[in-house]
Amino acid sequence: MSNQNRKKKGGKSAGGKPGVFLKRSLNVVQVGDVTLLEAVATPAGEGRLVQAFFRHGTPAAPLRAGRDLDVIEMRAIGNAPVLRAMVADSRGKVRFSLAGAQFALDPMAPETGLFAGMNVVFGVRNGETAAITLDWLRYHVRHHGLQGALILDRARPGSDAAYEKALRAGVARIEGLERVVLLECAVPLGQDGLPAEAHPCNVPGAPGKDRMEIPAADPWTAPLGNMQIYELARARFLGEARAVANIDPFDLIPPAPDGSIFDRACAAAEGCIRLAGVQCYPWRVRVGDATHFADHICVQFDAKGTRNRWCVAPQKLGRNSVWRLIRVVGANPGPRETAVFHRHMALRHPTDSVSKIVPKTSLIEDAAILARATGEFGHKPVRMPEETLAKSTGKARRTAIVTTMKNEGPFILEWIAYHRAIGVSDFLVYTNDCTDGTDSMLKLLQKKGIVQHRENPFKGTGLKPQHAALQAAENEDLVKRADWLICMDVDEFISIHTGKGRLEDLFRAVPEANMISLTWRLFGNNDIHEYSDSLICENFTRCADKMARKPHQAWGFKTLFANIGLFKKLGVHRPKGLKPQLWEKIRWANGSGQAMPSSMFRNGWRSTTRTVGYDLVTLNHYALRSAESFLVKRDRGRVNHVDRDQGLSYWFRMNNNARENRDIHRMLPALKAELAQLMADPEIAAAHEFSVARHREKIAELRAREDYAAFYALLTSPRLERMSRMHLRFGANVFLAGPDCVPDEIVARDPDEDFLFTVERTQTTH
Repeated sequence: MSNQNRKKKGGKSAGGKPGVFLKRSLNVVQVGDVTLLEAVATPAGEGRLVQAFFRHGTPAAPLRAGRDLDVIEMRAIGNAPVLRAMVADSRGKVRFSLAGAQFALDPMAPETGLFAGMNVVFGVRNGETAAITLDWLRYHVRHHGLQGALILDRARPGSDAAYEKALRAGVARIEGLERVVLLECAVPLGQDGLPAEAHPCNVPGAPGKDRMEIPAADPWTAPLGNMQIYELARARFLGEARAVANIDPFDLIPPAPDGSIFDRACAAAEGCIRLAGVQCYPWRVRVGDATHFADHICVQFDAKGTRNRWCVAPQKLGRNSVWRLIRVVGANPGPRETAVFHRHMALRHPTDSVSKIVPKTSLIEDAAILARATGEFGHKPVRMPEETLAKSTGKARRTAIVTTMKNEGPFILEWIAYHRAIGVSDFLVYTNDCTDGTDSMLKLLQKKGIVQHRENPFKGTGLKPQHAALQAAENEDLVKRADWLICMDVDEFISIHTGKGRLEDLFRAVPEANMISLTWRLFGNNDIHEYSDSLICENFTRCADKMARKPHQAWGFKTLFANIGLFKKLGVHRPKGLKPQLWEKIRWANGSGQAMPSSMFRNGWRSTTRTVGYDLVTLNHYALRSAESFLVKRDRGRVNHVDRDQGLSYWFRMNNNARENRDIHRMLPALKAELAQLMADPEIAAAHEFSVARHREKIAELRAREDYAAFYALLTSPRLERMSRMHLRFGANVFLAGPDCVPDEIVARDPDEDFLFTVERTQTTH
């Protein structure tokens, strides 16, 4: 916008004169524990309106006013006190005490004339270079008719003379920019720790050093620590500006067809425009190059909300409005009185890698920001690499399971037979440290062409067994050629409720999906104490309520996904390492066929009340089996987490017997037919019998031990059996604390009664 056009719209014309650079300081005074950042006195009739701004955290009381000081109010902005009072005389010291600290000071006269009638930005500099600051100013002069800037510098005074020198020289060369004021936020200290310059106030007291104010060396210990800085800037500098935009030197407001942001603020009904900040990032900055606005070409596809600021016309705002960081109290801009601006995060947070400030899996290129980088700034930023889908198929062809096992011999054949019955074609199994014939069984099954078996390579890698296995699996031909993949455990069964209960029926029900969440339904021990060599999914028929989202693990899910290159690697609950270039290609359905939100695309692993669904498919999770089998499971440790114990708290959390559920039973004929075919092979049958015998031997060994006998008695006690039907009635903290926190009178209540019992949080759990 030209100077001439800007003048027509109400801003003062610069007339082509070079911009003026000025430097100011806050007059910080510290008395005892009380820090006064600034006091401003504005003429009001025969007297003065005094506003005193104190540091964040200063106690607001007790306040004692001196003679001739008529206190209007003592209010807090954030946690920062602000005193407003009338003084009858037009000059002289103002006396008061706050929290025992005595003040006698000459308040500053306002310098609002510096920006009178101008379009101004007020920003906080947090290390941005002079080159970036000057580009920031030029951009807003060009696109919004900017005329002035007040920059609060968070650097220690005198620590960045090069910045000040370069800014002073650059401001003079920006046509249309009239004035820039650099505001220091502390008074520098001398070598003896006392003020380097005299200060215009005195504190009554003993002679010598006790009479001198020792200002804080750096009152800005946090960016948001002093909320009242906006009201302070208004009182001292900005109250007569035409319009003020609250943006920082790493922010840019794009031009808009409906006028400059300053014109829009002046035209707004309440003199206020809401600025909605969108954070943007580079994909990468070239080694050796300084980061610039034009390197920023990406936004987060799953960003949550905006970072709000504002632009106001001070003369149009209501008298009682208050300027704060993200909003103006007393102003309520309408939906159309909003403007987007961009926050260039690698300028505010310099780093050698963008991944240190944002997950790169969340970044996508923004066409408008890219156009600004290449057009406005004439830059060639580093672009995101192109990605394409490896193949496009939503049809069920080869479906593979990747899993890890340790001492699961007695349960392997049922699990394989069931999943073969529903259409799984390939199994890749990793084992470690087995003593019950699990590894021998799997080697035999590999020989027969039924599974692929591998030794888990986790030892010496520092990885957990499951993570090491998944990492290794990515290089396997079985995985590469699969059309659909899922990573799941031997105690998990995919129960499909549509069609004939096969995978092809599930895929047919959600033909557009390339990911499907299978939410756990936790199945308990069904009050079965002793182990028998029988079918898990036939005998264990009691489980959690559908809407029992506690404990935390209750709604975990595993993910069946099309192997089309949307992600970089396998993950325990879902594929990991989203290729953000392809995020719009994701068609992720929950267990009821409903679309999963994009907020789940990168990290989600458990369902919520919004995303849970069991209509089409459920993942039956038989984590415990019988009480006797659980003794063996506890003794062996957790295959996927070698450092965690599976004791009473685990049993309590996972033992869910609230409801009867036999949905999976319709697949029993197909399961039994597959199992019979496997067991018809004498070698396979012998391997199974060996594992069953070892399992029984281990049970007998453990039950003969006093500690395990006591533990078994506890697991099978009537108290815990009753509690396994009451999970819906317990708060989340009960599952963290364990079953002992529940009083007997609660255990005695009817599980179907409508009540909730909880306790204070005492610990975390895995």
